[in-house]
Amino acid sequence: MKEIQQFFIRNFIAAPISFGSWLYLLFGIGMNIFPATGLLIVLYLGSTFSIKQIQLSSNLKHLGMTRSEYKHIKSQLTSARFKVKQLNSFYGKVRSVQAFRQLHEINTISRKILGIVKTNPKKFYYVEKFFYAHLDSAVELTSKYSMLVNQPLKDKDLKITLQNTRETLVDVNKQLEQDLRNVLSSDLEKLQMEIDFVGITMKRDKPVLKMKGDKYNDRN
Repeated sequence: MKEIQQFFIRNFIAAPISFGSWLYLLFGIGMNIFPATGLLIVLYLGSTFSIKQIQLSSNLKHLGMTRSEYKHIKSQLTSARFKVKQLNSFYGKVRSVQAFRQLHEINTISRKILGIVKTNPKKFYYVEKFFYAHLDSAVELTSKYSMLVNQPLKDKDLKITLQNTRETLVDVNKQLEQDLRNVLSSDLEKLQMEIDFVGITMKRDKPVLKMKGDKYNDRN
């Protein structure tokens, strides 16, 4: 949401400056329309780029991150989104309701984690294992399972391998659930602190309200 807002801010600032300069070049100094339009494009692109860099610096200062950190996290998010798309491609290949439900849970948890990290890049450090290992395991095992389950032969060894793969996917799903808890942990702690603070405040204010009520009754 913030990226969209900043996009409109960039264009809101750059568009009138560029267009105003274009009009000045045309009518103020009588420049030919083609070079003037070329300068308009250059000025517009340069303005939006400069404003974007200023916005990025402001965002990084607010987050307390360096450009290299931010760039690395953005790269990991892009890679993870591609892996989630791979997971989506397996929906039509699993053959059981249980496997479909399991794939849906893995997919849902993964997208939630990506959404949280996108909103707050510093959350990346709470779930590094998700990006470096757990999501890869989910994609690899789901791919293996979807390939094996579509084999025409169903001998004993194949059935055992399928069962082992399903059980391992259950473990991977539990790992992803823990990753989601980790990425939410600081928010939950903050929420609990706010709840505790409100509770303490309400308890502190109750005697005051009672005293005011007693005083009012005494007057009557």
